[in-house]
Amino acid sequence: MKKKILSIMLVGALVASMGAMAGCGSSDSSSSDTTTTDDGSAAAEAEEDSSTTSVEGTETLTVWTWDASFNIPAMEEAARIYKEEVNENFGVTIVETLSDDCETLLTTAGEAGDFSTLPDIVLMQDNSYQKFVYLYPDAFTDLTDSGIDFSNFPEGKVSYSTVDGKNYGVPFDNGTVVGAYRIDILEECGYTIEDLEDITWDEFITIGTDIYEQTGMAMISSQADSPDLLLEMLQSAGASLFNEDGTANLVGNSALEECINYYIEMKEAGVLMEVNSWDDYVSSITTGAVVGTINGCWICATIMSVEDFSGLWDITNMPALTETAGATNYSNNGGSSWYITSNCSNVDLAIDFLNYTFAGSVELYENILPTTAAIATYIPAGDSDVYSEPQEFWNGEAIYAQIVEYAAQVPSNNVSAMYYDARGYAGTAITNIVNGSDYETEIEDAQSQSDFAGENLGLQ
Repeated sequence: MKKKILSIMLVGALVASMGAMAGCGSSDSSSSDTTTTDDGSAAAEAEEDSSTTSVEGTETLTVWTWDASFNIPAMEEAARIYKEEVNENFGVTIVETLSDDCETLLTTAGEAGDFSTLPDIVLMQDNSYQKFVYLYPDAFTDLTDSGIDFSNFPEGKVSYSTVDGKNYGVPFDNGTVVGAYRIDILEECGYTIEDLEDITWDEFITIGTDIYEQTGMAMISSQADSPDLLLEMLQSAGASLFNEDGTANLVGNSALEECINYYIEMKEAGVLMEVNSWDDYVSSITTGAVVGTINGCWICATIMSVEDFSGLWDITNMPALTETAGATNYSNNGGSSWYITSNCSNVDLAIDFLNYTFAGSVELYENILPTTAAIATYIPAGDSDVYSEPQEFWNGEAIYAQIVEYAAQVPSNNVSAMYYDARGYAGTAITNIVNGSDYETEIEDAQSQSDFAGENLGLQ
């Protein structure tokens, strides 16, 4: 009954929360306005609004995914390679389906207890998946013993699609965190990109304070109502908002407190500039209002949209916490993975296709990089000639190979079916704390709200 109550509320909550992921290179730029109804009209609306592309073949798999400039051409190229190199009869029918609509349609199918409306393969946001497999475990195919070598992907990435020790997803796009900075401003202030490599947050604040005093510019910006930077800091030490059983871990979470303290210190020192919206965040980067940014590597596309910046940017890893055990300079924000549904018409074919392409083809990732900027989490791709090519925009550095190398070092952390619930409550608490509210009071309130959400999910 608790799962039933929660799932009725699920779609509205996800539609609201997915707006926070609008910056991710694999996410939708707008939210779906469909809602789940008893007669399944949401499914009908989504199907009417979708478009379909195909790679012809007599052995055809149906795929739901979104983004005609990113995920869809990646799937088309994977199908082309598999058809030419493995199975001449292979084909895919790709139904363009917004991320929000994928989740809405999954909810509709789950509530009806009828998964026959699902495709063979579906792409899902990494941070959303845990909730869906918890609510509807019969909707997905277990890939643990499929022959796919999950060790070819970073442990932190694989953890998003792992539930109770079972692998369900084939990782796709990369959300590895980078620190991207204007090297001309660094040099003007007496620094190089190497000065920001493998440093701590204390060292970052020291450098940022000096640059602020010299230029009046903050090192980085952050959206005031979004806890993304804090969550990146947490994962960099393998820490999380959750316990191993998926329940919220806010009160007494020393790693979270360390992250918040650094955030406040940066804001007060002028090292971090808070902005009010995602558009303001993007603008702070593209207008040169800040020296750089720390975010998922998909932010590189935003930076590269300003041609005048060519040659003025470079990347390195992020700063590390100093007090939390397991601290590293690597983290993740965003990304998605491919899943085979329980309605798949040919599971063996779907497994072999994903295994040969997204989990096994360096050629695939080389081919899609120039046209989609889809950076692989498939570790062997980082050694390819294409990934190792110097990038003029990025000071002549081979940043794509660098990002894949960073991805391999991202720690795993505890994930949860209530990710977006706790994220939202923690985000509100953090905003209030930064604005002067009592830390303990705000964190206890966020914990209480998260516990209530966990009870509805049956996690408590």
